[in-house]
Order: sequence, then structure tokens, then C-alpha cells
Amino acid sequence: MTKNEYANARILLVEDEESLAIGLEYNLSGEGYRVFRSADGKDALQKIEKETFDLIILDIMLPYVNGFEVAARVRELYPRLPILMLTAKTQAKDRVQGLQVGADDYLTKPFHLEELLLRVEGMLRRKTWYNAASGEKALFRFGPNRVDFENLSGKTAEAEIRLTIHEAMLLKYLADNAGKVVSRKELLQKVWNINPDIETRTVDNFIARLRRYFEADPEHPQFIKSVRGVGYIFEKPE
Repeated sequence: MTKNEYANARILLVEDEESLAIGLEYNLSGEGYRVFRSADGKDALQKIEKETFDLIILDIMLPYVNGFEVAARVRELYPRLPILMLTAKTQAKDRVQGLQVGADDYLTKPFHLEELLLRVEGMLRRKTWYNAASGEKALFRFGPNRVDFENLSGKTAEAEIRLTIHEAMLLKYLADNAGKVVSRKELLQKVWNINPDIETRTVDNFIARLRRYFEADPEHPQFIKSVRGVGYIFEKPE
């Protein structure tokens, strides 16, 4: 019997490489998850619009509708639905584009199965935590910015922003620890539930996104500052 506390979570696996999809479905099912497969973006969108899922594992290169378009549509319908994007591409621009359209995290093929399973469990855990915690101090203001952690929205002096769960969780963790230096290791463990020994630039990528949203000059941040060799510190103005 599985000991996975998130057993029965509904996962939509969108992957057109059949051998990989079959292997992932087998291993995810072995963890207790309920897995639903789509082999192309069009079928995935039909399932997403008709059914409810707890997490989506989404390949970029898909027939009919690519993963970027699928992710963008998911974000319109379900702002809090976690998306783990799979890509065979190694260019930074592809990873950045995936994050920009709403993916919460990504893995580059080939990847280790253990890492994917850890990412999936961590994303489900974060979703559960966020649903419980978002009502606490839901509205947060700093400088000209306002964030509503309940509905994953933000507003700056320039624009309105839709946040992903991971963006909101990272900002909330930094804000809850305002004035304290927070290491990348701590963020990986507390926000992503990722083994910090795994080489990843996840934290840096998300910090860069938050700065683009909320800093007047992202290259010279006023709120989310780097502490060289250590991590980051959130400085809220008085």
C-alpha cells in the first residue's frame, strides 16, 4: 500500500513520446496517483476544459497545440493549478518562455525519474499548503505594489499581474521573513521541497521574474535584494 499522502491526486500527463508516457504513467501510478494521458495539445485542452486535475505534467513539443499554448490556457482557467513542464530543449529562452506563460517549474530531458517524482510530490504539497495559508494576511503591500495572495493577483504602478502559485509562495516566504537573509537552500527546501543538492537555477529564475514584476529597476532592486554567496533578503520600506 502506498504511503504517499497525496495518493489519488489527479495528474494529467501530456506527452507525445509514447514510450516515455507509458513509463511515466506506470511510475506515477505506482506512487498512488491517478494518471490521465494526452498525446497532443488539442486533446489536453479538451480534457482540461471538461475535467478537474491537481497537477499537469506538460511537454513543450506537442502535435496540434504546443505546450506553451496549453500552459497559457490553463493559467486563464485555473491560476492555481501546478504545471511541471518537460522539454528536450536546452536553450534558456525556451525555459524562460515556459515560465513566462505560467509553468511553475521545468525539467529538461533526459531527467532522473526520482527527481520528477520529488518535484511532483513537492508541487502537490505546496498547492495544499498554499490553499491553507493564502487566507492569512492575504493582502500585502510594499512600495507602489499590492499583492492578493488569495486570488494570485498583483498590481504595480504600471500594470496588473497574474501570479502562479510558485511566484506567490516565493514572495510570501520572503515577505514573511522580511529583513532576514534567506539562502537558496532554504528556499528550495521550504518553497519547492527540492533536494538542495540537486543542481538547479529554479530560485534565481523565479527571483528574476518577481523583480521584473515589482521592481522599477530590476537590475538595481529596491525590495528583493541579493546577498552575494548567500541568498536573498526582502526589504520592505517603512
